Amino acid sequence: MLVSLHVKNLALIDETEVYFGSRLNILTGETGAGKSIIIGSVNLALGAKAEKDMIRNGAEYALVELVFQVEKEEQLRKIRDMELPIEDDGTVILQRRIMPGKSVCKVNGENVSVKQVKLLSEILIDLHGQHEHQSLLQPAKQLEILDDYAKDELCKPKEKLKECYRQYQEIIKQLTANDMDEETRKKESSLAEFEVQEIAEAALAAGEDITLEKTYQKLVHGQKIQEAMTIAHQMSGYENGGAGEAIGRALREVRSVASYDEQLQEFEKQLLDIDSLLNDYNRAAADYLSDLEFDGELFARTEKRLDLINHLKSKYGNSIEEILAYQENQQEKLERYRNYDAYKQKLIQQENTLKTQLLERCAEVSKIRGKAAQALAQSMKKALIDLNFMDVAFEIRVSSMEDKITADGYDQIAFMISTNPGEELRQLSQIASGGELSRIMLALKTVLADKDEIETLIFDEIDTGISGKTAWKVSEKMGILGKEHQLICITHLPQIAAMADTHFLIEKSVVEERTVTSIRELDDHKSVEELARMLGGASITDNVLNNAREMKDLATKTKQY
Repeated sequence: MLVSLHVKNLALIDETEVYFGSRLNILTGETGAGKSIIIGSVNLALGAKAEKDMIRNGAEYALVELVFQVEKEEQLRKIRDMELPIEDDGTVILQRRIMPGKSVCKVNGENVSVKQVKLLSEILIDLHGQHEHQSLLQPAKQLEILDDYAKDELCKPKEKLKECYRQYQEIIKQLTANDMDEETRKKESSLAEFEVQEIAEAALAAGEDITLEKTYQKLVHGQKIQEAMTIAHQMSGYENGGAGEAIGRALREVRSVASYDEQLQEFEKQLLDIDSLLNDYNRAAADYLSDLEFDGELFARTEKRLDLINHLKSKYGNSIEEILAYQENQQEKLERYRNYDAYKQKLIQQENTLKTQLLERCAEVSKIRGKAAQALAQSMKKALIDLNFMDVAFEIRVSSMEDKITADGYDQIAFMISTNPGEELRQLSQIASGGELSRIMLALKTVLADKDEIETLIFDEIDTGISGKTAWKVSEKMGILGKEHQLICITHLPQIAAMADTHFLIEKSVVEERTVTSIRELDDHKSVEELARMLGGASITDNVLNNAREMKDLATKTKQY
């Protein structure tokens, strides 16, 4: 459930906070008051694209924060599977700070990506935008809806189908890549043989290049190393004023007086340690210098070997490991070319086997869809009748197209409807108006809500293109849906607003010469006044107020059934 929304410095909003009820929340207000900003802010928090001009003039950033209370175990499991932080009581705080050129998203204080936020939103909330019902006209959307309805039974078969399709496509890709004439195959075979032989003759060893590079660097800079080490050896030595000579003298001086003070004995001990370390270093440096001789033969051999390895790197990979992997790949390719007919026949057999398996997977998925289509169509017809489609016929057709297989199978889905007696069933795109589409979408949301774990549904102007008795039917449906789910709905219709369990008014005003949008919860009395405004237009008379009160009372009685 969405507990609250906090918005700061966004468009016309200075700062506001809304606490939503658990059932049907209605948001109303004059046209242009900023209702779209409220829903837009929710969208922003859920990962929608943020534009810099959304930040309120004069502000450095905009902030949107949503607080959810998650109680359903399945939702909690999905959030934990995403490895997102969640409070012990199920609280999820989703925050987005929008700044010029960038934005920062957080979940319970931990930075997350926009992609993670979008995935999280699919678990927590279902937001129906003003124009989403138009997507119902798309066959792909209709397939998605049917699969959502059948997801419990369809989940595993679809996973198997997708994996089978992936394997089938891989075989097709291999067949296409290796489909060549004999002349081309000979050229490719000759090239692969040359490359394999060239790498093999180099007799490369993993990590060899790194060792050679270290040796080469030492040899190249041998003179500089010798000069530096000679000076260091002299400066740390026991002759000609070296550090060893100075430390020896300091040790003798301290030792001559150490018997007079225990603290001096500690100094003597420290100088002894220093002298011992310096002596060890000096001997090791002397040994290093004695062994430091330029070996011209070793240098030439090292340089030649590095040149060969770098030549191979320029052709086959950035490291010896990559070169050896390339050699192995070319060796496999060479074997295929040498046994091309057998290899191609094997691929064809694999293609035929996978095609048979793929068709079986498609048929299994199609059968489940066909069964689900009948059940969904029956539920949809009942829901549409409840929404004032009195003589409606609704059918979901599942057509198999074996020559058009995708990762979702070979089914083509078509939502068919007839809204008048005697009319034949037609596709939604051929018959449904904007108002009808919005009601069909609401019917779908109602039917799917019973199968969905998502608790919060948001409707941005679901009332498009409806009025009168139909509007009241939509209102009744939302009242019923609000008993099982949290609904947040923006509306212009008093019939729908009357059904509110919690009613909010969105207003625009001028504060200190700046336009500000605000939102506040209405009590029953103020709710009736807002209904009267929606009913009465320019002037609100006693009759209009009475009508509003009667509408509110009727809605209350309706929700009691």
